[in-house]
Amino acid sequence: MRKFALPLTLAAVVLVLDVITKAVVERSMELYSRIEIVPGFFNLVHVLNKGAAFGILSDESIGWQRAFFIAAALLAVGVILYLIHTGHAEDRFGAWGLGLVLGGALGNLVDRVRIGYVVDFLDFHVGGWHWPAFNVADIGITCGVGLLIVSFYIIERRAKRPASAGREDA
Repeated sequence: MRKFALPLTLAAVVLVLDVITKAVVERSMELYSRIEIVPGFFNLVHVLNKGAAFGILSDESIGWQRAFFIAAALLAVGVILYLIHTGHAEDRFGAWGLGLVLGGALGNLVDRVRIGYVVDFLDFHVGGWHWPAFNVADIGITCGVGLLIVSFYIIERRAKRPASAGREDA
């Protein structure tokens, strides 16, 4: 099915890059270690995130979050595949967005199933302000959601355009 080609290719690229970069971090850095790359701005770190984005629900006393996040990721994968199947990836922004989100969801799902946590390693900060550490899968999800917002905006504008718009009268 042709409509699956672009989103699944993008998902595969994000998934492979995510798995490889996390493996490199796990093999080359001790857990909770830090390598300063750009002083005062960017570090490579090796941390584990039991929670969701920005550490939400990461409290160690919450015993159900692993099953919850696995179920949520599987549901997201199913919804994304359904959206692709039903034609929501027909414009480039939608196809790219769904593919990137799918790849990111699968990348973090692999970690949750494999070790119960998500490996994060990109750490940006300015002065005392720290952005929570993240990974390639998170980049895919964030960029994908941004592209989906653009896609929805374009679709909405097209739907509101009068039928005669864009036609030249002779």
